[in-house]
Amino acid sequence: MHRALTVLDSLVTEAAPMSVAQVATRTGLPAPTAFRLLRTFVEHGYLQQLPDRTYTLGLRLIPLGAAAQRLVGANLDTVLTELVHQLGETANAAIRSGHHAEYIAQVPSPHAMRMFTQVGARVDLHSTGVGKALLAQLDDPAVRSLLPSGAMTRRTPHTITTHTALIDELNRVRQQGFALDDEEQELGVRCLAAAAPTVRGIAISVSGPSPRMTDALLERATPLLLAAASRLEPGSTR
Repeated sequence: MHRALTVLDSLVTEAAPMSVAQVATRTGLPAPTAFRLLRTFVEHGYLQQLPDRTYTLGLRLIPLGAAAQRLVGANLDTVLTELVHQLGETANAAIRSGHHAEYIAQVPSPHAMRMFTQVGARVDLHSTGVGKALLAQLDDPAVRSLLPSGAMTRRTPHTITTHTALIDELNRVRQQGFALDDEEQELGVRCLAAAAPTVRGIAISVSGPSPRMTDALLERATPLLLAAASRLEPGSTR
């Protein structure tokens, strides 16, 4: 099952058609194993094979995606759009996917210079606002189980790289109700994030260039973001 999911995950992450050889390289699987798993997904409609013999996502995934969207918040797009109108910066939503945070929705800022993250992209948990907001929902042993045994990847000079410092940071996130990525994932970018209290496992954020994401804007954005997160509604599972 794990190998099959890595194959499907490689197509989702790449967001472009891939050959058997490319899938095998991306997943570390032998080419015959990758081919067999790809054919199984094609037979069930989760993938499709194109005329050039590459593989891409199949139509069977559409109803699954729609069902998942209902589960993470029936009004997610509306909530993100309202945040952009209120603050003028890009609004995002992310879930935890294994050892990463994965973006599932975005409404871009109207500014010409804005933050853009592809839906489906995965980022580190320890260096992003959404990642820290999601980690803060877990207890410390669960957090440690998701972290590498050694130092965490340093994305910028501001990135938290030790377990102790991250646990301390998560305690602050739990107390204040929101997380801040202060140029920790990318220099010149700040991001404010909060986990939804009623739809567990999802966080929303507002991000933008540091010159616009001033302390004054963050102060104004914090209550708006927390209110937006609290408005997310669990969707119908019917």
